[in-house]
Amino acid sequence: MLSQLIKNSLEQCIHKVSEDLGIPGSSAVKVALEQPANADHGDYSSNIAMQLARTLRKAPAVIAELIIAELKSSGSVNGLLQRIEVAPPGFINMYIDWQVWATTDFAIPQAGGEKVIVEHTSVNPNKSMHIGHLRNSCIGDALVRILRKTGHTVEVHNYVDDLGNQLADTVVGLLNVPLAGKHARFGDYCWDIYAEINKEYAEHPESVNKRTEILHALEEGHGNTAWIGNLVAGQIVKEHVEEMRSFGIHYDLLVWESSILKEGFWSSAFGLLSQTDVFVQEKEGKLDGCWVLKQSAGTGAQETQETEEEHQKDKVLVRSNGILTYTAKDIAYHLWKFGLLDKDFAYSEFGSGLWTTGLRGETLPFGRADKVVNVIDYRQEYPQAMVKQAFQALGYSEQADRLHHVSYGVVSLSPASAAGLGLDTSAGKSSYAMSGRQGIGIKVTELVRLMEHSIETTRSDKNGLSSRLIATAAIRYYLLRFNLGTEIVFDFNQAMEISGNTGVYLMYAYARASRVLSKGSALAESGTGNSGGNEHGGSREYGGHGNSGDNGDNGSSAHGDLPLFPPQLEAAELSLLRQLSLWQDTLYTASRELTPNTICNYAHSLAVLFSNFYSACPILKGEASSVAFRLWLTRSFTDTLGEALDVLGLPKPERM
Repeated sequence: MLSQLIKNSLEQCIHKVSEDLGIPGSSAVKVALEQPANADHGDYSSNIAMQLARTLRKAPAVIAELIIAELKSSGSVNGLLQRIEVAPPGFINMYIDWQVWATTDFAIPQAGGEKVIVEHTSVNPNKSMHIGHLRNSCIGDALVRILRKTGHTVEVHNYVDDLGNQLADTVVGLLNVPLAGKHARFGDYCWDIYAEINKEYAEHPESVNKRTEILHALEEGHGNTAWIGNLVAGQIVKEHVEEMRSFGIHYDLLVWESSILKEGFWSSAFGLLSQTDVFVQEKEGKLDGCWVLKQSAGTGAQETQETEEEHQKDKVLVRSNGILTYTAKDIAYHLWKFGLLDKDFAYSEFGSGLWTTGLRGETLPFGRADKVVNVIDYRQEYPQAMVKQAFQALGYSEQADRLHHVSYGVVSLSPASAAGLGLDTSAGKSSYAMSGRQGIGIKVTELVRLMEHSIETTRSDKNGLSSRLIATAAIRYYLLRFNLGTEIVFDFNQAMEISGNTGVYLMYAYARASRVLSKGSALAESGTGNSGGNEHGGSREYGGHGNSGDNGDNGSSAHGDLPLFPPQLEAAELSLLRQLSLWQDTLYTASRELTPNTICNYAHSLAVLFSNFYSACPILKGEASSVAFRLWLTRSFTDTLGEALDVLGLPKPERM
C-alpha cells in the first residue's frame, strides 16, 4: 500500500528526528497524509511539520527539512519518491516516480486467516423479501467479499427467526383468514396474508391473543401448529435463498432460532448469566416474574425516562409467561459464535454448499470465530448493545470488543417509484416508507422484473449482458453506494442511469476499456500499426458499446514487459495513475471500517478518470511507445476496476 508505506516511513523519520533533538515524546504522533487535488502540490502531502512545531520548538519549515533529510538518507521509500519539496509554511510535498511505482509490489496487510462470522439477511421467514431486506443482504455480501479479499477466513450465516411474532402472525392468518387470488409464489401469498391478519388485529384487538397461542406452540416444537410453522418457514427460506442467489449472494449456514432452543443453547447461557449480578428475576412491578438483564449504572444514568420505557422490553430476556425474547436467544447464539458454549448444532445440507442447523446431522467446524460482524439496521442498535453488555458481564470483554454491529438506514420509495407501484401519493411526501404489516412495499422479485423490462425495452444491442443481470447489478450497486447511516429513497430511474454514480456506469466503463484492449491486441497481432484513434462508436444506451467477434485474450499487448513511461505525463494520465495507486489503501480501509460504500466511491472516481483519459488521450494512435504505455494504463484500469467490481459483486462485462 503506497500511502501506508509513505506514512510509516515518515513516522520512522519523525521518531529519529525527535530523538536527535532530545524530544522523543513527539515520535508517537500519527502522520496525516493527503493526495492534493492539484498535482502541482505533490502526489502526496503532509502537514506534520506544522503539527510538531510547538513540541519540537522549531519553525515548521525547519522541521520539514529535517524530516526530508532523514527520509532521503534512510532509503525507506526505495526510490519511489522522485522528489520532495517543502512548501510554505511547512508542507512536505512528495512526487511519486511512477515508473518505479509500477514495478513495485505492494501488499495489503493480511489477516492471517483470522476467522470472521458475518451474519446478514436474517429476514423473518413469513413472507417474500422486499427491497429494504435486500439492502442488508447486499451490504453483508460485499463485506464478505472485502474481508475474503484481505485474507480473512469468512463464514456466512443467515439467522432464521422461526419462533418470532412475524411467523406466528402469518400462521394465524393461514389458519383464520380466507384469501383468494393469483400468487406466483408461496411467499407472495403470505405477504398478503400477513397484511390481512394485521388488519384483523387493528379491527379486533382481542384477536392478538391468537398470536400468543401460536408462539407457545412454535416454541414447544411439536403438534400440528408447530409443523405448520416449520413448513411455512422452510418454504419461504427456500424462496429467499433462491432470490439472493440471483444477486450472487450465498450463505454457508442457516441458523434456525428453534435449533438454539431445542439444542439447549439458552439453558447453557442462562446458567452462565445466573452467576452474574446483572441477570435477575424481578419480584414486583410490571416486570414481576421476568428475567431481566440490568443496565450498567453508567448506561442507565444517561438514558431519559422516555428512552428507558422505549427499550424496557429489550432488557427482558425471559418474559413472565416463560417466552424468551429475541435478545435472549441472540446472546446464546453469539456465545456459540465465539466458541464460548459447551454446546453445538448438528448440521445437514439445505442445498448445494449450504448447511442448516438441526437435531440430526453431521459434526462440522462451524463457529469459533475470532471476530463477528452483524449486519442489522439501526433500529436494532439497542438489542445489539445488550448482547455486548451480556458478554462484558460474563467477563468476555475481548470478545465484546470483537463483536461489530454494521448499522444501516432503512429504504423507502421515491414518489415516482411509489406511484409506479400504484401507491397513493396524494399526501405529497418526499418519500414513502414500506410496511410489511400494511402490505406496502416492493418485493425483490417485482423490482427485478420491472427494471429488467425497462432495460430490455431501451437497449439497442441485446447480445451483451442479459437485461436481468444488468438489473440486479444496478439494484445492488444503488443499495451499496450510500453511506451506511443514510436512509435510502429508492428511485427506479436513478438506479438505471448510464451516467453518474451507478453500477451501469461502472460496467460500461469496464466494457469500453475491454474493447480498447481487444482492439489493441488485434492490431498488434496483425502488425497494422495504430488504428487512428480511440473507438467512439456506438450509442450511449445499454448494449451500445459491444465488441464484435472474438476478443481473444482481451488485450495481451498490454500485459508483457512494462513500457517506458513518457518523460512528461499528460494531466489525464497522471490523474488516472494517482487514483490507481489508492486502490490497496482503499480496500484495506474498507475492510477495517466495514464500509462497502468506500469501494463504490473509489470505483466511481476511477471510472470517471478513465473516461477523461479516454477522451483526452488517443490510446491507439501515435508513437509506438505512447500506444504501449496507454494500453498498459488501460490494462491497469481494467485490472483494478475488475477487482473493485468483484468485491462489490458486480459482473465484469466485455460488452454491455
